[in-house]
Amino acid sequence: MQIHVSQQLYLAMSNVNPQVLQWARETAGLSLVDAAARLQLGNAKLRGEEVLSQYESGVSFPSRSVVLRMTKVYRRPLLTFYLAQPPLQGERGEDFRTIPEARRQESAGPLDALVRDVFVRQRLVREAVVEAEEAVSLTFVGSVSLDQPVADVSAKLVKRLQFDLTEFRRKRAAEDAFKYLRGLVEHTGVFVLLIGNLGSHHSNISAEVFRGFALADEISPFIIINDQDAKAAWSFTLLHELAHIWLGATGLSGGAFDQRLERFCNEVASEILLPADDLRAQRFDTSSRDALINSISAYADRCNVSRSMVAYRLFKADRLNEAIWQDVTEHFRQVWLQDRGAKKADTSEGGPSYFVVRRHRLGNALLDVVRRTLDEGILTPTKAGKVLGVKASNVATLVESA
Repeated sequence: MQIHVSQQLYLAMSNVNPQVLQWARETAGLSLVDAAARLQLGNAKLRGEEVLSQYESGVSFPSRSVVLRMTKVYRRPLLTFYLAQPPLQGERGEDFRTIPEARRQESAGPLDALVRDVFVRQRLVREAVVEAEEAVSLTFVGSVSLDQPVADVSAKLVKRLQFDLTEFRRKRAAEDAFKYLRGLVEHTGVFVLLIGNLGSHHSNISAEVFRGFALADEISPFIIINDQDAKAAWSFTLLHELAHIWLGATGLSGGAFDQRLERFCNEVASEILLPADDLRAQRFDTSSRDALINSISAYADRCNVSRSMVAYRLFKADRLNEAIWQDVTEHFRQVWLQDRGAKKADTSEGGPSYFVVRRHRLGNALLDVVRRTLDEGILTPTKAGKVLGVKASNVATLVESA
């Protein structure tokens, strides 16, 4: 955006737009109380939320130092606060899971903040790769269409990835199988990151809100997987979002279940991990609800996929009616929530170090690009920190070989 000197002087002398202040806070997913606390507002006469409410209603205006704090807390550029009106919400792409409207609205702010952050990271990586003269146009981006048979598209992905289903299933656990698949995907030039919050566990975004996010760029495509989801679901989400990229369709999971594009991506991912012929040959015990649940669970564990995915495939193959499918899927969901809650409550064992966890979430492909462009002076530590989601002072330690 180009700004003339007269405009700069006007902005410097003008007050911020109260409507934009409210919009920026709400799209950051913060209540008045939470935002006021983070902005360190309040005085002897007024509580922090009362001060902020006055700013947002135009009764009074924040000082420049407060506005600068808002840029960090709300994750918005300074110029945004001086716009004549709040900007329109950017397109997220098509949705994947149906969630209650109240939950969707509740999570809209953090989700939008996450999407913005991902777009910024991707642009910085793209610019760095181009400046380093490493940019290669990935011909598979946008190379297929919804009119092509699912089996054909699945076969193309398998061939390009050199994916071996037997090797995938041979892995000890679902997380190991995902690591194998992630390496193949990153080898094609796609960056795969595990991100499920805005930087701390306090801002975790439920997998019921979004499972994954794909940026279908021909130079530096990004796939974001919500690490709040079950690890057994990561591989499916990765292939689902990879199908988005092959379709050339940027998209965020988290909405209408019956959209054509989302069904197509589901079917592509399912066909790769649970081929129709393989599933057809498998017998499931339907003599009782418990027998069916146990049968599905055992097969899912052997295949390193989620139990809900197996149930979904059986439903799509008309081997389960809709009522039974929904019943067992809800059962698997409740079991996962209970297990997840138990793991959170168990603090007896220490985990890996901060940097080990960060490297795992960022992936080798992104770390390698940042390391090279830092060495060449293309990325500054500050920009590298933005790409990696850490402070500039932590970049050197993070990118060094593990």
